[in-house]
Amino acid sequence: MKKTALIILIATLNLLLPQTIEAKVELPAIVSSNMVLQRNTTIVLWGWSDAKEDIEIEASWLKKTINITSDNEGNWRLEVKTTNSKALQTIKIKSKASNIILENILFGEVWLCSGQSNMFQPISGYSGQPTFIPSMTIAKSSNPNLRLFSVDKIGSKTPLKNIEKYTPWQQASPESIIDFSAIAYFFGQQLQETLDCPVGMIHTSWGGSTVQAWMSNETISSYETINLEKVDISKQTNHIPTALFNSMINPLVPYTIKGMLWYQGESNRNEPENYKKLFPAMVKDWRSRWGIGDFPFYYVQIAPFIYGGNKEYGYPDNSAFIREAQLECLDLIPNSGIAITMDIGEEDFIHPPKKKEVADRLLYNALNQTYNFKTVDYAAPIYESFLLKDKGMLIKFKNAETGLYTYNTLEGFEIAGTDKVFYPAEAKILNRKDVFVKSESVPNPVAVRYAWSNWVLGTLFDTNLLPASSFRTDTWEDATQVEK
Repeated sequence: MKKTALIILIATLNLLLPQTIEAKVELPAIVSSNMVLQRNTTIVLWGWSDAKEDIEIEASWLKKTINITSDNEGNWRLEVKTTNSKALQTIKIKSKASNIILENILFGEVWLCSGQSNMFQPISGYSGQPTFIPSMTIAKSSNPNLRLFSVDKIGSKTPLKNIEKYTPWQQASPESIIDFSAIAYFFGQQLQETLDCPVGMIHTSWGGSTVQAWMSNETISSYETINLEKVDISKQTNHIPTALFNSMINPLVPYTIKGMLWYQGESNRNEPENYKKLFPAMVKDWRSRWGIGDFPFYYVQIAPFIYGGNKEYGYPDNSAFIREAQLECLDLIPNSGIAITMDIGEEDFIHPPKKKEVADRLLYNALNQTYNFKTVDYAAPIYESFLLKDKGMLIKFKNAETGLYTYNTLEGFEIAGTDKVFYPAEAKILNRKDVFVKSESVPNPVAVRYAWSNWVLGTLFDTNLLPASSFRTDTWEDATQVEK
């Protein structure tokens, strides 16, 4: 009896005394086996452990083992130089309670892709809204040098340190690409083939999301008051300011990347002037958080779509105004580029099926501006100036060094006098580099607009078939169209 009582007493005391439990080292979801690390640069490895935990890190490409100690909160961070090697790499992380081995790692080019449904649109497409892709493209997609990582849709009121839902790094294959972003896949697949090096594509987007949802609280608070205390995060999550930044961007920082791709704007189409403030502010904030300078940021101008009808000609219901705002952001965002999609929209579908063409135009930006393929044309014609001539207007363009082109005849041009009423106009290419616009209904023109409506099919290109953006020579917000 006495022995039994003693055992019970000891057990009770053990329950009452503080217990020492050695916690294992924890890594962010993005840092794992099969990942691609940005090549030939300084990358960041980070994670969490017990406070003041001694951690030993051994990387296959480094000659010496690295020893670090986590801080008072258990955070640890390490900067490591990578190489240009194409060999498979491993990382071993050890502590008193951990022995982590990360395998099948590659050095290559890493790009992050974000936005709303047109970026999210997978290879498999949406219901009744396909992604145009030959079946053989899927069949031949197996590629150990192309790796994919996806962040699942989840929101948060506060910044998360780790991703809660995701699809981990995996090699490209028919099974892995089918539900992956089509634009991200096409961009990555062609970049890998062109550079002949490994490529990692990180996808984090949410259909219908606003730019406000992707902004940090610190940044958006400069423009509007944010209080999420009583907000139901499960309802209209993709429209809640900061909700997607907190859970789908913040946990990815500071995973070292080469650049970013962005396709978003449809959900902000009725606030073009505000978008011109918020979008560049978001980019500036993201770059600041990554801490690797003004990395390349290439984005897509939203495609034409009916948006309930083309009667909405005026500001801001006409989506041409948000397309204009996106184009003007080129001058507001350093080291940026734009993919124009005036020729590949769909009148009845907000999700154009020609996603490879979009990826191609983003890739042209990257090849020319980031990877120094200077013979690759990436810049579409942009309106520059006009001259009054022969009761018409002669329109001049930037980025038309080799001239302008149209498949058949130019359409979508309008011209107006001082009454601000726009009439359909005839347009033709002169000297293979300018456009002359004229209408008998407007003998004294002062303004021209091109493709200035929700739905339109672009007809003006450069000789490399990059389409011109919709544009206007005026700054009117109260212009009208003649009754048709």
